[in-house]
Parts: sequence; C-alpha cells; structure tokens
Amino acid sequence: MRVLVTGGAGYIGSHTCKALALAGHEPIVFDNLIHGHRWAVRWGPLVVGDILDRAAIDAAITQYRPEAVIHFAAFAYVGESVSDPAKYYRNNVSGTLTLLEAMRARRLSRIVFSSSCATYGVPPPGPITEATVQKPINPYGMSKLMVEHMLVDFGSAYDLKWIALRYFNAAGADPSGEIGEAHSPETHIVPLVLAAAADPAKPFTIFGTDYDTPDGSCIRDYIHVSDLADAHVRALERLADGLESAAINLGTGRGASILEVLETAGRVTGRPIPVVHGKRRAGDPAILVSDAGLARERLGWRAKIPALGDILETAWSWHRRNQHPPSSDETPEVV
Repeated sequence: MRVLVTGGAGYIGSHTCKALALAGHEPIVFDNLIHGHRWAVRWGPLVVGDILDRAAIDAAITQYRPEAVIHFAAFAYVGESVSDPAKYYRNNVSGTLTLLEAMRARRLSRIVFSSSCATYGVPPPGPITEATVQKPINPYGMSKLMVEHMLVDFGSAYDLKWIALRYFNAAGADPSGEIGEAHSPETHIVPLVLAAAADPAKPFTIFGTDYDTPDGSCIRDYIHVSDLADAHVRALERLADGLESAAINLGTGRGASILEVLETAGRVTGRPIPVVHGKRRAGDPAILVSDAGLARERLGWRAKIPALGDILETAWSWHRRNQHPPSSDETPEVV
C-alpha cells in the first residue's frame, strides 16, 4: 500500500515509516516540521505541509494517491495544552477534521489514528482495558478523545474504516540506530533520565515518592517505539483485510516505577543517575498499566521488546551516538 503518514517526521511516526517500508509499503510523509525532523524521513518522500491546510492535503493526496492514512500529526505537550488549550483544539481537533474531510472528498476510507492513554485520565485501580471509562483531565487528552468520537461518527455516516491505537509510554529507539527520540523541549521520562546520566549537572526530578505503590513512585507501562510501529502496520493491514473499526490499547501489561526506571538506567549506562525530589504533580495517577489483550486478539500483536532494560539499552545507544540531548529542566510528562 501507499500510505499517507501525517506527522511521519516525528518520533513514533518515523519509526512507523521504517516499519511500513520493511513490510513492503510506501510511506508518504506529510509533516510541517515544527517538531519533526528532515533527517528522520528516510523511507519515502516528504511533503512539508500542515493538517490545517486543506489545499496542501488535497495536493498531497492528488499527487501520491495513497490508499490509506496513518495519522500522528498532533501537539502533545500536556502542560502546554493546559496553558494554551486553543492551540490544541485548533490543531489536534480542527486539523484532524480537515484531514478527514479531505479523505472523504477523495474517497480515501481507511485511517489508523495515534490516540493515547491520556484519554482515560485518572482511571480506577487495575489494568486499563478499552472499556475503562474515558475521563481526560487535560486538553491534550480531551483532544484525542474528541478525535475518537469524530472517527466513530464518520464511520457511521460515511463508512470510514478506522483503528484508534491508545498507547501508553513510548520509549526506546530503533535497534539498528538509524532513528531515535529527539524532542525539543524533551518531556519524556526515559530521555530525561539518560540526559541526567550523561550530565550530572542536570539531575532528574522525581515528582512524588509518597504514592500508594510498593516504592512510593508512580508506575507506568513502557512500550518500545518499534513495537508501537509494528502495531500501526498490523492495524493498517487488518483494516485492508476487513477488520472492524475499533479502539485498541497498546502496552506491555507490565508496570515499572520511576525508581525502577532510575535503577535500570543506572545499570544500563554504568553511571549514577543524579536526582532531586519534587512534590507530586496534580493529576498524576499512581498507576497506569494497560491490558493489551484486544491487540493480541484483533491485531495478532504483542510486544517483542517488553523488558525495560532492553528498551533503555536502545535509547542509551541512540543517546550516545547523537547530539540531541534533552533539557532535564523540563517536567517529564506521561501521555
């Protein structure tokens, strides 16, 4: 298949483009390069454009005639979404509507959407299933949930076929070292921990050690970015084979605490991880761990790199070889 990949120059998008190419598909990257990188586009052409620009989307579809879309393009900083919600609703929601209308006009009827566990907000205790009530606590999570509702409605009215992948904490880098994580600013936990390992002058901040967990720190489900990419390819192919539209969780089903991440990172890097302690942040759940049973059932998918140590090995390898150090002054966010 020829696939239009919005946000394909970003972290998860670029890894998915590689997975698409390895599976015999042709990714067409559509990205405004605000947060994406030209160097990450290696497996197909790049169209520089914005999802709010209907003419640019129409031109890309006319030129390349894709058979399906994988939609990553979105702003994804939780804190920023609280301080500037208009930016998030305009880009993530209105931009997606513009994309869906362009798809409808060109009879492009299959889409895989990059959703998030942020749609669940602060869930009740226990593994999170797709039936867990969705109550986002910030505009970023709300914007993802609003798009999911749009997909349902477009499916009912216009016969759009869709899969929304709600994933947990993406981490790691391409095992072959071709691409990896390079955000600016960086807010994800793993690269911030590795930045602290590389530069003791920039300690990692632990926000709260008094949660109701075994060691008092938050527990999260970390999933390797290449496993996420594989799931997107599988979802695309299953849709082509007639899979019914659905929202599907992606995670390992294993939780690791912040302190466990720090201990594992110290072992992987062979360096001490300098830390400072901060107060709890409002809205941080104690535990977010997925139930990925539906992904196994519908997509035939399971994580191939589930071990935290292996995930951190790939991230550290990328970090050492590339000069894209994150700022450890940034607050890490779990989205």
